[in-house]
Parts: sequence; C-alpha cells; structure tokens
Amino acid sequence: MQELEDTLRLPVAGYPPGHQKNLKRNGNTAGKVEGFPAEDRGEETDFFDFDTIPRSKVVLPILDDELEDTLRRIPAVARQIPPRGKTGAWITSDGRLVILARILRMFGFGFSSVLIGVLLATEGLSLVQVSLLLSIALVGSVIEIIFVTLFADRLGRRLMLVCFALLMALGGLAFAFSHNLIVLLLAAFFGTINPSSTSENTPFIAMEQAILPQTCLPEHITDAFARYNLWAQLAGAAGGLTVGLPDILHHFLGVTTRDGVQAMFALYALLGLVTAVLSLLMSEKVESAVRKGPPSIARVHKPLQIKSRSNVFRLSSLFILDAFASGLVVQTIIAFWFRQRFGTSLSTLGLLFFGASLASALSLPIAARLSRRFGLLKTMVFTHLPSQLLLLLVPLMPTFWLAALFLLCRQSLSKMDVPTRQVYAMELVSPEERTAAAGITTMARSIATSMSPLAAGVLLANALFVLGLPFLVAGGLSTLYDLLLYALFRKVPIPSDQ
Repeated sequence: MQELEDTLRLPVAGYPPGHQKNLKRNGNTAGKVEGFPAEDRGEETDFFDFDTIPRSKVVLPILDDELEDTLRRIPAVARQIPPRGKTGAWITSDGRLVILARILRMFGFGFSSVLIGVLLATEGLSLVQVSLLLSIALVGSVIEIIFVTLFADRLGRRLMLVCFALLMALGGLAFAFSHNLIVLLLAAFFGTINPSSTSENTPFIAMEQAILPQTCLPEHITDAFARYNLWAQLAGAAGGLTVGLPDILHHFLGVTTRDGVQAMFALYALLGLVTAVLSLLMSEKVESAVRKGPPSIARVHKPLQIKSRSNVFRLSSLFILDAFASGLVVQTIIAFWFRQRFGTSLSTLGLLFFGASLASALSLPIAARLSRRFGLLKTMVFTHLPSQLLLLLVPLMPTFWLAALFLLCRQSLSKMDVPTRQVYAMELVSPEERTAAAGITTMARSIATSMSPLAAGVLLANALFVLGLPFLVAGGLSTLYDLLLYALFRKVPIPSDQ
C-alpha cells in the first residue's frame, strides 16, 4: 500500500493544463490551491485528480505477490512479433531469404525431376532400377523429415538448412559425374531429391513452414505462405521449361545430350550451394524459442506437447486422405488419360498443363484475401470442395475441350487450400511446436502421395478406362476429406480467426 500512496502523489507535470493554472506557491505552480480556505488545506497539501491515475497503478501493487507468482510460472518461450520495418514492410529479410531459397530449390526440382529419368535411361538402367531409386529417394526424405521433427529446434534450424542444402549439392554432383548405381542410390537417399516440380516433400519444408510465421506480422501470415507457394509454383514451371536446354546445346554447340544433362545436374548442385549461403545469411531470429531460451527449458522440451498431439494427429490423418486422393490425378496420370481417351497431341497437352499451372499459381494470393474475410478453415473447405466437384465432371465430358475446360476450372480452385492449410497447421500449435507439426503433416502427405500412382494404375488397367475411375475416386475421397475436416475442426479455436 505504501507504493500505492507514493503513486497517488503525482507531480504537477502530470496534471491536466486546466488544473495547473489554479496551483500557486510563492509565485510558482507547485503547492497551495487558490480558492480553498486555509483551514481546509495544509501548507504542503498536494493536489491530484483521480482521472489522471492509470488503472494499472492502482491494481498492480495490491496484487503484487500474486502477479509475481503468476509471471514466474510463464515459460520463457513467449511468441515474438517481428517489428514493422522502417519502410513499413510486413515481412522481414529472413522471410524473403526463406522464399528465395525455395524459389531456387523448386527451379532445380523443375528440371531435375524430368532429367533424372532421362539420365538413368541414358545410363542403361531398367525400369525396375529407376523405380527403386525413386523409392529410395522417398524413404530418405521421410527419414530426414523425422530427424528434423525431433532435433531441428534443438540443433538449430539454420544449421539444419545449411546441412541439407549441402547434401542437395552433393546429390547433384553425384548425378552429374557418377555412373555407379550404388553411388546414385546413396545420392537419392541423402540428397533430398524431389521427383515433382509442383510439390515438395523434403525436410526443408518442415523447417521453413515453422520459420515463416516468425518473419511477418500476425495479420500477414497467410500472405507470406501464399507468396511462398506462388513463387515456388512459378519457379517449378520455369525449371520445367529448361528441360530442353540439353537439346538446344546439342543443336547449336554440338554438345552431346548426355553431357548436356550432366551440365544441368551441375547447375542443380550450384543451386544447392546458393541455398546453403542464403541459410547462413538468416539471423538468429529464425531459431526456435526453445533453442534461444534457458538450457533448462531446452532439456525438458518435447517436440509436440500432449495438448497439441490430438489436433495434429487428426489433421495429419485427414491430410493422408487428401494427399492419397490428389496422388491419383497427378499430371502423369492426367496426361496418360487424355492421350488415351481423346488422342490429344503432346503440344496440346503441354499448353493444357501450362495453363493449369498458371491458374493454380495465380489463385494463391486470392486465398490470402479470402482467409482474412472468412477464416482459414472456411477458406480451405469452401474452395477445395467445389474443385473436387469439378474434378468429378472431367471424365464425364464427351469432348477434349469440355474436359479441358473443367480441368482448368478445377485447377483454379484446387491449390487455394495449400497456403491456408499450412498456416492452419502452424496456428493449431504453439510457436515452439511448429517444426514438429510441420514435419508430421509433411511426412503424412509424402507417404500417402507415394502410394497413389500404383493405385491409379490399377484403376486405369481395366475395361472401365473410359470412365476415368482415378478422377471419380479422387473427387469422392477429397470431398469426404473436406466434409470431415469441417466437421472435426469447425469448433477448434485458432488465434488468427479470433
């Protein structure tokens, strides 16, 4: 209470201007109040107005002991909101480095995912050996994601990003200069090889999804993820366009196709080295709060706390269903069906898939605006659900142009849930659990996607090929995913929606 009494004796400088005019003492403004009888005031009487006393000054001293006990129980891993820069930027330089690093990787994946098959065929490997190498690459990615989930926050996210970028560079060098199958299998296992130019299931994703929310203002998290995926899509498409460089070099410079492909993998290795440099340029702010906190907190830290496990595991289970459904209609399967069903030329298919990729990429910024208006969950469900209904109509169309039209409409909606679901997974957990949550969800999608092409082949290898069963099954499973997602999580609160 003594502190409260001291607080009430406010200096004159804190008075409203109107009261200061009434204060006089020996010609100055501190002391007796003019107009009050002398018997009602002492010589040292101070004037104060209760309206000038902050509420916290009255409450906090009274609850001082209780407040101190409460603050002592709060962990030292509180969320830090990055300050707005001098130029008003809502994302920090670390966030830009993360996006730039993914642009370079996806550009490399854009041509390497195609050229791996060309290179292995040139080396005389059989289809079984190629399938084995891709399976080994998938298993390696899953194990690396598990490692990141468990240890990245303790060892340091920047260190892990640099290490995996160097492994990416070594993998590129192995494919560029080695002809030994064992060496290539090791490169596929450790080298973060990604067999797709439109999606990425590598350990980089788990760490970058955990870092991005720390690099932007809270109200712009979805914008950050939208740009993260938008530029990745465009970079993957640009990388795919460079697949023809070996043929161009052969035509104009006389370089053999094999040497041209090896040069492209040397470029892939260079991209890995540049990615490592970008990771080194990131600041300490990208690290987990666990690593920056006291050692006692790091020792007791668990990647995923008990209260978060239920939501993350339920969400990952639904992601498995969605990823398996999406894997039934990957570009290879769609191209095969259009070719067999309508006899579509390769040039027409190329234009179709370029248009589909462009429509998907341009829809991502719209997803950020919708999420701010309607919330993350509603944006995920009510953009993804119509896209699956459009997918169900594709195999029912009698002509190529109608089928292509519905496919393009479907692609303009189907990717809008990508940034929103990534943000949603991060918002379900606390900041120090984000690496684990991103790792688990990425691993779940990676495993499910790997099983889909085989199932799609079985669905196409029968007399009902003309019905396009992969499209129907994929649309049905994805519709079920949307309905279950909304039913299970519509009452789960997240900070961004509140």
